[in-house]
Amino acid sequence: MRKEFTDNEASVEFKKKLLISEHSPIRQIEFYWKWDNIKYWVSTEWSRHKFEKTISSQRNDRQGDYDRNAARQDAPVDYIGWANEQNLIDSFRKRLCRKATDEARLLAEDFKIELSKVYPLEADVLVPHCVYRCGCSEPNCCGLWFAFLNWCEESKEEIDLLSIQGRYDAYNKWFKETHCE
Repeated sequence: MRKEFTDNEASVEFKKKLLISEHSPIRQIEFYWKWDNIKYWVSTEWSRHKFEKTISSQRNDRQGDYDRNAARQDAPVDYIGWANEQNLIDSFRKRLCRKATDEARLLAEDFKIELSKVYPLEADVLVPHCVYRCGCSEPNCCGLWFAFLNWCEESKEEIDLLSIQGRYDAYNKWFKETHCE
């Protein structure tokens, strides 16, 4: 849109619109994190996503704790990730789904909780695929979408299924109620 750079702070409404619409400026928002001592196979599951990461080496010439050739899949590794907001949105659509392994989903849920403490707007657009699409696209539905809709009905949470922001707001209310203290 040929807008000039400015020192003016964007409004919350404008930031939410950019995040919901997933316009290209959100790729300039970057996050770095570290997960210590996660299972190797969980790090491999997370490594499938399109963002940068390093996973501590299991090479025998780099560590002496165990023989890499005999290493168990649950051997602990450290995982460092850095991703832009769009990468996170795409990845968390898969990892917040109940079809993800419990271990991978718990890392996603914890990440979302921690991110929301400092960057609530950026955390609020991290939602499972069914909330984004307004229904499950998996061959065998995990049931999360229906659990969410049941919560909306039981808690009298009115949502406009045609409003992405409305679905995200309701999901985040549900997420905080079921995952945060």
